[in-house]
Amino acid sequence: MEAWMGKILRVNLSYGDYHIEEIDPDYLRPYLGGRGLGSKILYDEVDPQVDPFSPENKLIFMTGPLTGTGAPCSSRYMVITKSPLSGTIACSNSGGFFGPELKFAGYDGIIFEGVADEPVYLWINDDEVEIRSAAEFWGKTTHETEDFIRAKIENKYLAKEIRVASIGPAGEKLSRIACVINDKNRAAGRSGVGAVMGSKKLKAIAVRGTGKIMLPDKEAFHKAVLHARDVIRAGPVTGEALPAYGTAVLVNIINEAKILPTNNWQVTYFETANKIAGETIAETILKRPKGCFACPIACGRLTEISDPQNTGMGSPKYFKGEGPEYETVELMGASCGIDNLAAITKANYLCNEMGMDTISAAATVATAMELYEKGYLPEKDLGLKANFGNADALIILTEKMGKREGIGDIMAEGGYRLAEQYGHPELFMGVKKLEAPAYDPRGVQSMGLQYATSNRGACHVRGYAIANEILGVHVKTDPLITEGKAEMVKTFQDITAVIDSSGLCLFVALATNFLYEEIQSLINAASGAGYTVDELVSIGERISNLERLFNLKAGLTKADDTLPKRLLEEPGGPKGDVCRLNEMLPEYYQLRGWDENGVPTTDKLSGLGLQ
Repeated sequence: MEAWMGKILRVNLSYGDYHIEEIDPDYLRPYLGGRGLGSKILYDEVDPQVDPFSPENKLIFMTGPLTGTGAPCSSRYMVITKSPLSGTIACSNSGGFFGPELKFAGYDGIIFEGVADEPVYLWINDDEVEIRSAAEFWGKTTHETEDFIRAKIENKYLAKEIRVASIGPAGEKLSRIACVINDKNRAAGRSGVGAVMGSKKLKAIAVRGTGKIMLPDKEAFHKAVLHARDVIRAGPVTGEALPAYGTAVLVNIINEAKILPTNNWQVTYFETANKIAGETIAETILKRPKGCFACPIACGRLTEISDPQNTGMGSPKYFKGEGPEYETVELMGASCGIDNLAAITKANYLCNEMGMDTISAAATVATAMELYEKGYLPEKDLGLKANFGNADALIILTEKMGKREGIGDIMAEGGYRLAEQYGHPELFMGVKKLEAPAYDPRGVQSMGLQYATSNRGACHVRGYAIANEILGVHVKTDPLITEGKAEMVKTFQDITAVIDSSGLCLFVALATNFLYEEIQSLINAASGAGYTVDELVSIGERISNLERLFNLKAGLTKADDTLPKRLLEEPGGPKGDVCRLNEMLPEYYQLRGWDENGVPTTDKLSGLGLQ
């Protein structure tokens, strides 16, 4: 089983013990690894009706076969569980260096079961595995946690070598928008996986590995790596735009397409978007780009901001960190009506330190702002004025969410529950209670179908049709028509499932001509597994259907495959259109092999080996 380590660490926090399991190759092969294998384990071992915060829910960290191999963009690991935010299957993806380090220690993944009696963290040093007390640093931020764990290690060389994934105060306090942060600023961000980690009283995982990933044919792998790297570097998005300006290069592009959510999606164009765009970040606060393990793109941004006038950022007046990324800068910016880049960056830093998903946090602030402006959320409840454009309110409310203080207590539950609490759930811009990312589907129809059908709720990284619709990476399609969009969304969703399961970063799909054949070459050269392209296509479809089955058993129905009323009924976008979801959804179900209620047919499940 080259490329895979062949072992999973199963940790029972209730009993304070662990054991190592070998992976059955026949169980692994149809799911590849990463998202696929983790979802299969969750489906087999967890009742979909389980309370996400109960001991019976499991928290699974899983790498893919390419994670840590040195293939381009091979940094990824997944966190899989039942989401406390949406009630769906949750699978959050992160890069950095934690995933590769876990494989170097000899493990493809970790399954956490039960609940610890007191705060703990897991220490892994190759074959040495220990559940240690985290009582001393419970309550610390993610940055403080990593520094604390390193400081406790007497061997200073070893201390420099470890990689840490942890939760901050948000996860400890069971915020439904809490995430897992590794390498201080990389996030397994969406669906509230950090809250499940907090419910288990698991503060962190610290890992150091000295092993190697065996390759059956190093020459063939080297050749596949060079080809993949050339394809990535030749692409205008992956070879030029992302390295130069990071993901926030999209701000002006999406704004010019008039699909930039503004003032909580009431408007689709932001007049001062350039003040928060990637080009402005590069000119003002950027210190240098930063890449994850084996990444030729380096889309990450190391940034620094200062606040000498003390405009609400607190003390000290100088900050440095990573980001903001496109989704963060747009949703904390335009969606909140804010063009103050320093304030957006500070709020982004707070989310990383508190351990909160920046998309959900920003969208929840935008929801609060609309509730406030329409008179539904009183100033006395907020403790401040929270009008659109109020940069101080963004920072203060973000911090309150992380600490669950005042209005932050209900905001920590996410935007849907906030809007519902104040009697107007229609002001929540999301799907299946997961806040929507920053592309308005009234001007890019495929994203409406993608949001509505994504198995974890409104999500752009479960099928990034923007690549075609706006960026024209593979083919350029008309974003305003609905014809052909069902097939496009299905195709993107399935290939994304394969990418997530392989251990590669989704951004490889933004490289022109990086398709199934490139993934196949890398996986087969690294593993000798001999996957065919058709087999990989089936794996993507199998994973999508398995996740759908989990959600159906959890109680979701066709009624959940929808969008906010605003996007379906209120005109917006470049042509004053609505998202015509009803024109696309029936065809999507048919292409999936599902019945008219969105339930996979017996023939479909049998063909995928799921029956």
